[in-house]
Amino acid sequence: MTITFYGHACFKLDSLCGSILFDPFAPGKVPGWKLPALEADKVLCSHGHSDHNWAEGVALTGRPFTGEIVRIPSFHDDKRGLLRGKNTITLVEAEGLRVVHMGDIGCALTAEQIAALGRVDVLMIPVGGHYTVDAAQAWEIVRSLDPAIVMPMHYSGKGFGYSVIASVEPFLRLAGNVKDVEGMSYTVDLADAPATIVFRR
Repeated sequence: MTITFYGHACFKLDSLCGSILFDPFAPGKVPGWKLPALEADKVLCSHGHSDHNWAEGVALTGRPFTGEIVRIPSFHDDKRGLLRGKNTITLVEAEGLRVVHMGDIGCALTAEQIAALGRVDVLMIPVGGHYTVDAAQAWEIVRSLDPAIVMPMHYSGKGFGYSVIASVEPFLRLAGNVKDVEGMSYTVDLADAPATIVFRR
């Protein structure tokens, strides 16, 4: 299985079961990031905001995705959605690996959500705060799920991201075991675990 990061919260999962694109963003909606022409077997969006739901911009292959997909309702804020609405957590199982994309999670997980997710091999989680959980809150979620590999997302950096959200560095200081990936793709290898994967532009 290979996971490619396209910026913000957009990832593509390529596996023997097919391909999934998570949270593509509309043109001009995320400073410093621009999506190339993309295709996938399936597109999954965590919520309706334009920096996460540009499904119409992705070409579908017409092939089925044969892995398992579980969608778990959650909230975009800590007020049960009153501020920013609902969010969907996605669990994908393919090639024996369990990959979780948290979307724009804005609150702690419930015991029921943790139980529903079960074993997590790869966790994609926002860490920038303001619109989502911040570094400390994200780390608490990581501790509750104990994933083998963590991929932080939805943060700012030099020349990219929203100015109101933090960089990835506060989260990396909490997480440790950082593995920098040159380029934007990582072939999942549980021998790296525990690891925090950071894609360097």
